[in-house]
Amino acid sequence: MAHFTLPIPEQSTEECGRGHACGFCPLEQECRLDKQAHNKTLIEARLESIDQIVLVLANKGGVGKSTVAANLAAGLGARGFRVGMADADIHGPNQSRFFGFTGARIRVSERGLGTKDYADPAMAHDLRVGSLAFMLQDDETPVVWRDAYKHDFVHHLMGSFDWGPLDFLIVDMPPGTGNELITLADLLEGCNVSALLVTTPQAVAQMDSLKAARFCLERGMPVVGCVENMAGVTCPHCKGSFHIYPDAGLGEQLDRLGIPSIAKLPLDPALAAGSDDGKPLVLNPAIEPAVATAFAQVVDACASLGRADFGGAVARTLDEVFEKNLEDADLEAALAGMHGPVRDSVRRTLAQILHEESRRLHGASGGSEESQ
Repeated sequence: MAHFTLPIPEQSTEECGRGHACGFCPLEQECRLDKQAHNKTLIEARLESIDQIVLVLANKGGVGKSTVAANLAAGLGARGFRVGMADADIHGPNQSRFFGFTGARIRVSERGLGTKDYADPAMAHDLRVGSLAFMLQDDETPVVWRDAYKHDFVHHLMGSFDWGPLDFLIVDMPPGTGNELITLADLLEGCNVSALLVTTPQAVAQMDSLKAARFCLERGMPVVGCVENMAGVTCPHCKGSFHIYPDAGLGEQLDRLGIPSIAKLPLDPALAAGSDDGKPLVLNPAIEPAVATAFAQVVDACASLGRADFGGAVARTLDEVFEKNLEDADLEAALAGMHGPVRDSVRRTLAQILHEESRRLHGASGGSEESQ
């Protein structure tokens, strides 16, 4: 697979051109360049090449957030998108196992920290995985870090990993609304970033998970919707379904916050087995129909982010083209030969035609904005 050429300046007196943060550089001690500027430029360059970023969060541990994140990434890959999976769960980096990279290690090159690339016949592009697990001595090593180290790693995850150009970067967030989420929300301001909420039906899980939703609303971060995991079980013998958790009124809580419920994911042993084996179930043709339907709904909701933004971007670009057309020198030269009132009438008619076409394009893109 060809690697992306990061748009960082060539080696000079001001910028070294390396695709990783200064902390990974063997020349850090003697380097006299502006390290803070380099790290800032590096992150900006990475983010410019990523169209959509989706944070999968729950605030609650054990609700299946990482499972949903891995299968969402694989599902988007199966739709033909270029996808990266960023593992921000510092104390429990499991995405290495979800994609079959347990025990794998990465190297630092001038391009940055290498990702591990997951391939499957169902995907047109390899899925790039970046995780702290690839940098630990072994998978049983505990990560005992204070917030300053977490802050730095979140910046490395976005800037030092060689993501290349992506349509989607899925971020598996840790439980909680603390340092990692705050740091990432600050870092991604101005990017196309959305959140996907994961919870389970019982009240104790909702009580914590909905706090993450409120965090997003307070920060002005769009929430794609909520995935209700472990929402029922299908009997392998009679194929009847039943619920193992009481309904704590999740739908009402989501309505109150203005967040759509996009999928109810049943409890399925094959989903756990696929995660343990490093083979996302969403790519398995033998997936149970109810599970396939639920994941398809999640993937649809997130895939629409890219389509809507693309359509809106095209419409906004054509607005600029239309505006320039009205100021075109050749048009002005043609109008100059007309009588004053006729010239003004023709100019107004052209402006009205372009304005109506602009409104049509914005409507077709699915956006609510209207050209001025």
